[in-house]
Amino acid sequence: MTQYNPLKQIPATAGYGKGDVFVLFGELFGRGYANGIVDEAKKAGMTIIGATVGRRDNNGPLRPLTPEELAEAEANLGGKIINVPLEAGFDLEPAADGLTPADRLKGVKPDTVVETRLDMAAIEESRQKGLARFRENLALFAKDLDGLIPAGANVLIAHTMAGGIPRARTLMPILNRVFKGQGDRYLASGPFWKSDVGQLCSLSFDEVTADTFGALIAATAGLRSRVEGAGSRISYSAFGYHGCAVLIGGEYRWQSYTPYLQGWAKIRLEEVATKAWQEGVKATVYNSPEIQTNSSALFLGVEISLYPLLAALRKEGDGPAATAIWDACQGLLKEGETLDALLAKADAYLSSPVLNPFGTYEQWPHHNTAEQASLMLTVSDELMTMSADPKNVVCAELSKSVFQAVGRLMFDHSWSPQAPVVWLNHDTIARRLIN
Repeated sequence: MTQYNPLKQIPATAGYGKGDVFVLFGELFGRGYANGIVDEAKKAGMTIIGATVGRRDNNGPLRPLTPEELAEAEANLGGKIINVPLEAGFDLEPAADGLTPADRLKGVKPDTVVETRLDMAAIEESRQKGLARFRENLALFAKDLDGLIPAGANVLIAHTMAGGIPRARTLMPILNRVFKGQGDRYLASGPFWKSDVGQLCSLSFDEVTADTFGALIAATAGLRSRVEGAGSRISYSAFGYHGCAVLIGGEYRWQSYTPYLQGWAKIRLEEVATKAWQEGVKATVYNSPEIQTNSSALFLGVEISLYPLLAALRKEGDGPAATAIWDACQGLLKEGETLDALLAKADAYLSSPVLNPFGTYEQWPHHNTAEQASLMLTVSDELMTMSADPKNVVCAELSKSVFQAVGRLMFDHSWSPQAPVVWLNHDTIARRLIN
């Protein structure tokens, strides 16, 4: 288990500027964490280079972007995209029998998922094929990237690949019951995770979320040698999650969302960074706070820990920036509702004795219980309904502030990184937003 290492000091402004290069190893979809660091690179005047996961037509063969798709993706990024498909994972790779791991999930039902048996040898065959494809395409990407980095440039490479849920329709109803189920619809995450289907998900999460970071660092060894040999800097960053300290009862305490099944892959991501760091590579995983994004919508309740940021803004100094965030959030509430009432409800949840067994850092990730899931989902719904418009809620407004602060902290810290794994907790996020 990685030692808990919160970032306490706001890092000095990074020295990146015009002529330096920012590389986004992933692809922008919607708005989320990656946008924050991309925005900082643009502000600094860096050259922006991106990647693509490629596309599949009706889950067919992986292909590069079409000219139209490429133009749209580059406009969204604000830079050049190397058009080599870097989709990670293996869920759509057929084994010798012609079946993909996604095919093997057809017919799996929530009530029988724990007892379902999969051909794990065939799944391993698919995994090796996916691994070979990704590494081959990554080598092409790295070669093209090397040709785009001018001599003397400082380089920041931001790894943003995450997830890895196998693309099988039958899986989503199961995961919905794991993450959103209560009462008769509750599905315990522990037995699911130990099942063959859970182990398939685990392998996929590891490959997409963590192993891609190690592969990226290895594939760009030549570039790293050239950049550092010229006296310039090259750093790698990655987005992690390993709980977050938020204000609970007036004190900052570590807590986490449960059940975060990607947690084991995030620990693996930290291990990749630690190993690289020991070998002299400046690679840092930034464990970031919970926010609400398109990809986090499956994890209903993850957003409850976001609300105490409002209290942190006041505790860390208040001021015009904090007031602006408070006013924006208050403006989203229904008539008669207040942010103080919202904070009281969130704090009561986070302080609940029901959550005590889930507050041990050393035992993370934790599996759910029926009582914990019911409480979390009920409170999540109550807090969401305090906003006037269900499509424009307080936690979404707070999420924008968080990914902007996270982007700035990551960008500045990466200029002279101090450790392979750091936590960006609400105290530091609040001070970054205020100052």
